[in-house]
Amino acid sequence: MSDLSDFQPRASRFAVVGHPVAHSKSPQIHQAFASQCGLTLEYQALALEPDGFEQGLRNIRAGGFAGVNVTVPFKQAAWRLSDRLSERACTAQAVNTLSFEDEAIVGDNTDGVGLLRDLEQNLTVTLARSRVLVIGAGGAAQGILQPLLTAGPAELVIANRTGVRAQELAMAFAGAGDTSGVALEDLAQTAFEIVINATSTSLAGEVPVLPQGLFAPGALAYDLVYANTPTAFLRWAHDAGAGHTADGLGMLVEQAAESFWIWHGQRPHTRPVIAALRGAKL
Repeated sequence: MSDLSDFQPRASRFAVVGHPVAHSKSPQIHQAFASQCGLTLEYQALALEPDGFEQGLRNIRAGGFAGVNVTVPFKQAAWRLSDRLSERACTAQAVNTLSFEDEAIVGDNTDGVGLLRDLEQNLTVTLARSRVLVIGAGGAAQGILQPLLTAGPAELVIANRTGVRAQELAMAFAGAGDTSGVALEDLAQTAFEIVINATSTSLAGEVPVLPQGLFAPGALAYDLVYANTPTAFLRWAHDAGAGHTADGLGMLVEQAAESFWIWHGQRPHTRPVIAALRGAKL
């Protein structure tokens, strides 16, 4: 384990890597943070082939980059490739922030803290004693479960197309709070105050097969995917009775701010960046 906030980069070159990645707003976000903090940096979006992550990352490191953000589908590959891991990356078994030291690749996961800050600070949602449903059991879900459970929900249910995977993930986090796993088709008719889509279905304009009756009065439907228009999941949730909907843009900015802190030791203001992105001014 290591305190990644002490890391000072050797260079001012950074990137986000994924497949696809051209749509990423991370370059605009990090440039906005740098402007706030009086820093000059280079930040690019770099696409890697699905079977070329390790070699691609080594090429990026050799090219003088100080660190990268990692998006789908490489978060678990980044976890495996890291020489050292933060505690939250160990817990999530997924990495979205890599720092390149002289002799080591250091992995962290800022997704969970980014989601928590967006929910509690930007959306003023009360997680404590709420019933929370997380849809999906992949790397995105793994990265957010621990922070969600530390907020003290009354219960947290993981629902996945493959029920066994949801149950395994629930067991892995059982020590952190009241959590259980079910197959999507076996979701009990329980209404939740917060329903989070942690699948990638919205990227394809699709929605997981979900029953009616998931939303308690005034419930929030939250999609980790962000888009210029409401995602397919958020449109479905609105029609299914959700009181409020939100996409993952706020989480994206908040997790980026945590990465920025790791790399630069400065914590930028996120709300003006979120507002500028919503207004298409970034």
